[in-house]
Amino acid sequence: MTIRILVVDDQMMVREGFSVLLNAQPDMEVVGEAVNGREAVGQVAALRPDVVLMDIRMPEMNGLEATREIVAADGDAKVLVLTTFDLDEYVFQALRAGASGFLLKDASARQLAEGVRVVADGEALLAPAVTRRLITEFTRLGSPKQPALEQVGDLTERETEVLVLIAQGLSNAEIAAHLVVAESTIKTHVSRILVKLGLRDRTQAAVFAYEARLVTPG
Repeated sequence: MTIRILVVDDQMMVREGFSVLLNAQPDMEVVGEAVNGREAVGQVAALRPDVVLMDIRMPEMNGLEATREIVAADGDAKVLVLTTFDLDEYVFQALRAGASGFLLKDASARQLAEGVRVVADGEALLAPAVTRRLITEFTRLGSPKQPALEQVGDLTERETEVLVLIAQGLSNAEIAAHLVVAESTIKTHVSRILVKLGLRDRTQAAVFAYEARLVTPG
């Protein structure tokens, strides 16, 4: 199955560079490029890509606004944010808006391709170091969000445990090993968590856990 990709960046050399790297992968095809967020929204509607590589800082409409519009219009589209700075404040907002993760622009070809595969497969792309900073950022913002606190009560004890491990950046296989259960069991738990909380993917589940303060620094 070929992963269809839209590359969004206001710099032509960046777009072309990513396109060449991704088109060289046997399971990927760059189906389009966009120079800003507004164009990206239109391209997603027309081309229906599986993954959108989204720059954050662009003219006319930035990547944050575009991500919000794309996710709202197409629940199947996965947005992978590209940024020059891993502490970019917009990264946190983009994850809240529905992005499935982010990569630094200086990532290697292998990291880029693997990141696209991870996101296309419905996994979250959050490195442990990034996860720690996310937790710190959400803690800094103050009290936990009340809606998140109320929804936690809808989860079983095991589902809550799985949600915490998702927020800590563990994969299904790692969670299964940690809880000493089959990976298929974890997949079932994850699916139920997403349905109960009305979330689209694992990254949103991680954000929810931070907002409910199920995960704290240390």
